[in-house]
Amino acid sequence: MLNRSVRELSHGMAALGGLVLVGLVMMMTLSITGRALGLGEIKGSYEILEAGIGFAIFAFFPICQFHGAHATVDVFTSALPARINRAIAAVWEIALTATFLFITWRLYDGMQRYIGNGETTFFLQFPVWWSYAVSFAASLVACLTALYCAAARSYESVTGRSILPAD
Repeated sequence: MLNRSVRELSHGMAALGGLVLVGLVMMMTLSITGRALGLGEIKGSYEILEAGIGFAIFAFFPICQFHGAHATVDVFTSALPARINRAIAAVWEIALTATFLFITWRLYDGMQRYIGNGETTFFLQFPVWWSYAVSFAASLVACLTALYCAAARSYESVTGRSILPAD
C-alpha cells in the first residue's frame, strides 16, 4: 500500500515536471521565433524558464529515487556478493536522503529570506520566493520518497527481500 502510494506520487511529480518542461520549451520556442521574426520576445521568458527548470529538476528526483535510477559506478562492487551490494545501496540511500533533507532545508531558508526582503524579478516583478516555493514543494516530495526508499533499502539489506524496483 505505502509502496504503491510512493510510486504513484513519484510518477505524478515526474508527469507534472514533464508538463512544465514541455510548456517551457514551447514558451522559449515562441519567444525565440518571435524575436527572429521581428515580433519581439516573450517578456520575462528567462525568469519563467529559471523558475520552471528549478521546479522540474526537483519534480524528477522522486521517480529517479524510487526506481534506483541515479547514476552509479559499480566497477568494483559488481563482483561483490548481493548481500554486500544491498548494504552499500542502503548506505547510499541514507546518504542521499540526508542530502535531500539538507537541500530542502536550505530551500526553505532561502524562501523565507526572500519572503522577508520582498525581492521581485526584473521584468515580470513576481516575488522571487515564488520560485523557491514551487521548488521547495517538489523537494518535499523528493524527501518523502527518499525517506521511504532509505527505509526500504535498509529493509532489503537486512532481509534480502526486494521491495523497490531497481534499474
